[in-house]
Amino acid sequence: MISEILQTLPQVLVDGLTLGAIYAVIALGYTMVYGILELINFAHGEIFMTGAFVGVAVLFFMSGAGWLAVMPAILALLIVLVVTSLVTGVLGMGIERVAYRPLRKAPKLITLISAIGVSFLLQDIVRFITEWKRGNYIVTGPQLFDSKIGLDFSSIWSHFNDAILKTSSVILLVSAILMMIGLDFFVNKSKWGMAMRSVAQDRDTAALMGINVNKVISLTFFIGSALGGATGVLFAMQYGTINPYIGFILGLKAFTAAVLGGIGNIRGAMFGGLLLGVLEMFASANLQKLTGGVFTAEYKDVFAFGILIIVLIFKPEGLFGKAVTEKV
Repeated sequence: MISEILQTLPQVLVDGLTLGAIYAVIALGYTMVYGILELINFAHGEIFMTGAFVGVAVLFFMSGAGWLAVMPAILALLIVLVVTSLVTGVLGMGIERVAYRPLRKAPKLITLISAIGVSFLLQDIVRFITEWKRGNYIVTGPQLFDSKIGLDFSSIWSHFNDAILKTSSVILLVSAILMMIGLDFFVNKSKWGMAMRSVAQDRDTAALMGINVNKVISLTFFIGSALGGATGVLFAMQYGTINPYIGFILGLKAFTAAVLGGIGNIRGAMFGGLLLGVLEMFASANLQKLTGGVFTAEYKDVFAFGILIIVLIFKPEGLFGKAVTEKV
């Protein structure tokens, strides 16, 4: 059994890191908003989904206009990412202004219900528009990158099998890493990032120091939503088929990744997403072997969430979170 697990390990790592990169970038949106507002923005998964549909719509437009045939694929992807990020960023700001800001002083449960309502609203709007335009809410978008790269792991160790890496996976990983590094630099080194950290630490004191709290919160929603939308484009490019309900389960797993790394901690969200992706792919490939056929690959989510429960039992604040002592 150990030998069989080792054989599949290279492909598990490749697929797991690809999926984990998606979880990690989506998790950043959850953890940024929670760090400042202590709000779980459950509509964030649907912003990711909306980004996937906006990106595919832009690709269909470019294909119909003949642009994809004459421009490099990487340039087309950059255009789609920029357009989608702007659309979803503005969408995130609008959601914050309409659905969250009026409830900022309301009980947390009320704001949570509002977030869930926005989530269902976005699902139905995207489904209605997609069915109206295409007659079906399941969409397969144009593929910009369809080549594959063979990775020779067997020469490193004879127990390993070779792995297949899609070009789209490389693009996804590089893009996700650049977005995560860029966000980390922005939050820790820029003036606006300092303002975000100040608001996260103490909103009232930050306002007394001259920081425009509403602008900082709007910027936080814009950045988190823009990253989520761009990740939706990368997801559509990687997996091909999208539907209005992909945001629910992916958003839930990304939220789990944020909690696993330490909710409110940006670097923790990155690590939690990558770890969750690798765990999920490991379970998908090996769970049947490990349990003697009792559990199959369909139970991979149970395995991943089981690991989360174990971590939170022994470290409730998450892997990178810090325990906070409340003063009474």
